[in-house]
Amino acid sequence: MSTKTAPRVLISDDLSPAAIAIFRARGIDVDLKVGLSKDELEKIIGNYDGLAIRSATKVTPKVLDAASRLKVVGRAGIGVDNVDIKSATARGVIVMNTPFGNSITTAEHAISLMLALARQIPAADTSTRAGKWEKSKFLGVEVYNKTLGVIGCGNIGAIVADRALGLKMKVVAFDPYLSPERAVEVGVEKVDLDELLTRSDFITLHTPLTEKTKNILSVAALKKCRPEVRIVNCARGGLIDEAALAEALKTGQVAGAAIDVFEIEPAKENPLFHAPNVICTPHLGASTGEAQENVALQVAEQMSDYLLKGAITNAVNFPSISAEEAPRLTPWVKLAEQLGSFAGQLTERAIRGIKLEYVGDVANLNVKPMTAAGLAGVLRPLLADVNMVSALVNAKDRGIAVEETKRTQEGIFESYVRLTVKTDEYERSVAGTVFSDGRPRIIQVRDINMDFELTPHMLFVRNTDRPGFIGRVGTVMGDASVNIGTFNLGREKAGGDAICMLSLDDAVSDEILAKVTAIPNVVRVRRLRF
Repeated sequence: MSTKTAPRVLISDDLSPAAIAIFRARGIDVDLKVGLSKDELEKIIGNYDGLAIRSATKVTPKVLDAASRLKVVGRAGIGVDNVDIKSATARGVIVMNTPFGNSITTAEHAISLMLALARQIPAADTSTRAGKWEKSKFLGVEVYNKTLGVIGCGNIGAIVADRALGLKMKVVAFDPYLSPERAVEVGVEKVDLDELLTRSDFITLHTPLTEKTKNILSVAALKKCRPEVRIVNCARGGLIDEAALAEALKTGQVAGAAIDVFEIEPAKENPLFHAPNVICTPHLGASTGEAQENVALQVAEQMSDYLLKGAITNAVNFPSISAEEAPRLTPWVKLAEQLGSFAGQLTERAIRGIKLEYVGDVANLNVKPMTAAGLAGVLRPLLADVNMVSALVNAKDRGIAVEETKRTQEGIFESYVRLTVKTDEYERSVAGTVFSDGRPRIIQVRDINMDFELTPHMLFVRNTDRPGFIGRVGTVMGDASVNIGTFNLGREKAGGDAICMLSLDDAVSDEILAKVTAIPNVVRVRRLRF
């Protein structure tokens, strides 16, 4: 009589012994082999069903090619830059992370740096150890009754705000996805970025690095800040223009900065190293014993649940879908993500709610993965590392109401999905379906009937329906040598609101965008990427 072979897991980076105990208690064979070379890892990875890592191990396409039986990679921590997600997905390997195990630790580091910055503790320590006793030199400032500006009020930002309120600070927050209700719950005043810059005595950043947030503290932004502001960054390098900050520190516009993350890491040389009143730490936000223990335990539990039960938690490349559901559900999940991405890239106001309507046969499927995929698509333009599992948590953190509805078939399509984004100012919807070939299609935008497929580079144009518009757009693209793949139009009525969707071979430049915007009767133009 044959017996089922226990799953095997390789731990290739330092993890807590408690994580090893969890694997073994769940009946999983586990080997700890830290410090393997690339060749050594490729040689043995084919013997394992799971690979548990931190940041040292690089899971490259070559490693994945050799991983003939690998089912899951578990990253103890949030960042998965050391894993080739595309290759893992193509090979059916689930990639999991532990996105919330470091939250408290990172928030506490930000508060610690803020207090050290206010009282110049590192510089005072160095001076005192040198026997100088420069008491009058290190005149600090109180944080009591000062205003802290929080850029990004998600999970970590909300914890920082809570700690700052405990220090009797006033807290203002800028976060496009923070609803007024959630702001009240957290205890912060929601403001726009310019108001945060002009009001804050201290500024702390807790937002992912995306196209929208890169250099959010730019030369222009720093000039808008209150004189002698103090800045803390424990989030991501690249959120601050480092050269601009160094100059602002030298001129005194910025009184001090505490930086834990850098645009290039490891940071061996940086303009901030030579600027006055700067505290630098080597990306220590998640570096506490408790945090390292938490993420190790979480990844062991998640990997065990998947290998033994098929349960998928905190996967960055796959929703929670059973093997039986996958063939039929996968194209609908892709459609929902595309609908969300379409809506998210066109939404620039704080989102109060997201509604997904499932109409027809699709309503009989497991819609939870579709809802999660739709949310991830909406949130991803701002929250770069959001995935289909963490999307619901991220929406809840920001007070975004999520609604699902199911209805019987209506209209000409047997099944379709409509995603609606609700803000204080408007509601906007986009609908799509999956054709018999399994390819998602967009069938309606802002209640205007259309029919197009999403492609990597697209241009969205909303205009008033007038003669000559198509020719003018074509001329702009032709003059710029940008090839148009498809040109789709829809309008509510003759002479009324109209939408144009261009599929382009390449992304358009800002200059081209400006020329299209200048065409008569154009209301709005946006680049979209899928």
